[in-house]
Amino acid sequence: MNKFTAQLQQFEHAIGRLRDVLALPKNDVVRDSAIQRFEFTFDLAWKTIKTYLGEQKGLMCNSPKDCIRAAYSQQLITYDDAWLAITDMRNETAHTYNEALAEKIYAQLPDTLQKYQELYASFKAAEN
Repeated sequence: MNKFTAQLQQFEHAIGRLRDVLALPKNDVVRDSAIQRFEFTFDLAWKTIKTYLGEQKGLMCNSPKDCIRAAYSQQLITYDDAWLAITDMRNETAHTYNEALAEKIYAQLPDTLQKYQELYASFKAAEN
């Protein structure tokens, strides 16, 4: 199994775990768990993009925003501001934690999950 395939499996698993926690009734523990799952799913998303672009396209990117821009240019994801906003959300969760921010991010997670699922579908289509 190559690195991309292994990361793609991990990404799929992370998406499922985020989907599962978002299906639970919301309370502080569920919210915080969802945010944590969002963080590691994001990290898998951009690192899987990085590996895919390197292995399949011969392109290098070294940061989340660079990889997302490259994914746009390779039509792996459609252009909109959502991915850059997701990257900013990830940066916020890494450096700050407060209740208002947690509520704001939690409210955006269903849309973020949709973006993760779209990216996963693009990877699967590119594999075939």
